[in-house]
Amino acid sequence: MSVGQPQRSTGNKVVRFALVGLVNTGIDLASFFLLLKLAVPALAANVGAWFVAVLFSFMANGFWSFERDPNIRLHHSFLRFVSLGALISLGVSSLSIAVLAGTVGVWPAKIIGVVVAAVLNFLAARWSIEGRLLK
Repeated sequence: MSVGQPQRSTGNKVVRFALVGLVNTGIDLASFFLLLKLAVPALAANVGAWFVAVLFSFMANGFWSFERDPNIRLHHSFLRFVSLGALISLGVSSLSIAVLAGTVGVWPAKIIGVVVAAVLNFLAARWSIEGRLLK
């Protein structure tokens, strides 16, 4: 937790996380769109878009949404964040594209994956940045 600053409430963190998530989703979708326009296959475009978005998300959440635990080195926090992000965001959105794109289309499948992963990402981000899940 940041030294010299009052700790934010969980509600405040949820609001900040949601705002970052909205911007992050825009970055993800814009990157996905651009990569598809460049004829990158959908699953590869999803990975590329996720990587661009996760870099922004870590910076914004790590320095604005949550209080960083000074006992967790920045690179460890980043590795946790990226690992969980890969498992949750990338895993859920890629699974959604792989399973649903043939039925509902690539874009609806991508959106479904983004929505499903959003709730899980709050807990994952909190753990990777603050070192805790609850409280």
